[in-house]
Amino acid sequence: MKILLVNDYATPTAGAEISAKMLLDGLRNRGHEVRFFSSRAELLPGASYADDLCFGTTSRFQVISSTFNLSARRSLVRVLDEFRPDVVHVKMFLWQLSPLILGPLYDYPSIYHAVVYKPICPTGWKMLPDGTRCEAQPGLPCLCDGCLTPQSWTVFMVQNLLWRRDMGAFDTLVTTSFAMKERLEAEGLGPFRIIPNGCEEREARPPLGSEPRLAYAGRLSAEKGVDTLLRAFKRLLGHIPGARLEIVGDGPLRDRLQELARRLGINDDVDFAGPLPTTEMERRLETAWVQAVPSKWDEPFGMVAIEAMMRGTAVLASNGGGLRDIVRNGETGLLVAHNNVAAWASALTHLLSDRDRCEAMGAAGRKVALDEYTVDHKIDRILSLYEKLLNREQKT
Repeated sequence: MKILLVNDYATPTAGAEISAKMLLDGLRNRGHEVRFFSSRAELLPGASYADDLCFGTTSRFQVISSTFNLSARRSLVRVLDEFRPDVVHVKMFLWQLSPLILGPLYDYPSIYHAVVYKPICPTGWKMLPDGTRCEAQPGLPCLCDGCLTPQSWTVFMVQNLLWRRDMGAFDTLVTTSFAMKERLEAEGLGPFRIIPNGCEEREARPPLGSEPRLAYAGRLSAEKGVDTLLRAFKRLLGHIPGARLEIVGDGPLRDRLQELARRLGINDDVDFAGPLPTTEMERRLETAWVQAVPSKWDEPFGMVAIEAMMRGTAVLASNGGGLRDIVRNGETGLLVAHNNVAAWASALTHLLSDRDRCEAMGAAGRKVALDEYTVDHKIDRILSLYEKLLNREQKT
């Protein structure tokens, strides 16, 4: 089968891009001919795995290019004419690749795989500036609530109109969790099928050591809630003085979060490891009794939670979005109200004072990950969807 994968970015430096790379590799390993189309833009520096590239930018002009990216349309038309794919699978777009790419897809069996809230929210987060959940549809509330400037609001409203006009180019819509399905369909999109993300299988971590250790891995940005984690960890230390917190990752709030740790007086108990190669990251994370996912927004899926479970680590996560699909409360970890420092501190204290419970939750989580969330499970589901789509096209 000839498959064209389309995604805004092609550097494996964030969850959506890592997931896209796993899909690319998995399909090729099954013997399919696959090309990857993306922009040149990078969220974080990294080697691109795209076969075909178009213009992209993370500058202030991104608002305009993500709405009228003519380079993306021209380049995609060229790739379609050269490659003539059996299926076009579009994952994350509308950050770099604009709605102008949709017109050429009417002539091909096409799938849209929603992994963020961008189709129903100009910022992509469905979160207000004060950190609360946004319930409004795109329109005047985006301006009145302070999510967008007047200039960007105008452009993004055009983007939304163009997307709604041509979303019929897709024959099938897919998303990653029940929470995403509910949010997207509530705003008039759909119907959506659910195909969860998958994680590469790996060896289980060694038995836990005697030192209570907590870990966070991910982007250091506002929606990820690392400030809540730091404040909760400060309270935890009053009950478990020897605990340690490892923070792996980078992002725009790194300096601010390090300063917060200093102000809280916990900088000697917290290690900001920065971005690490995969081998070194795994070496550090496998010592954690608990891995925290303190997201303030409703994560569309929560890939880092699956990775922790595959490792055999108990997960403490915010009770929202796709994390509710993944973490079995009381069995593979705990779910806690997001942005609630007291609740997070209490849950952390319960877990980091009971190593045996963490071991049991980690083992249960690993079983769930192996049974339901491997890359092979995901590839099987996606190939089944491709075949159904092609069979439907042949009948018509």
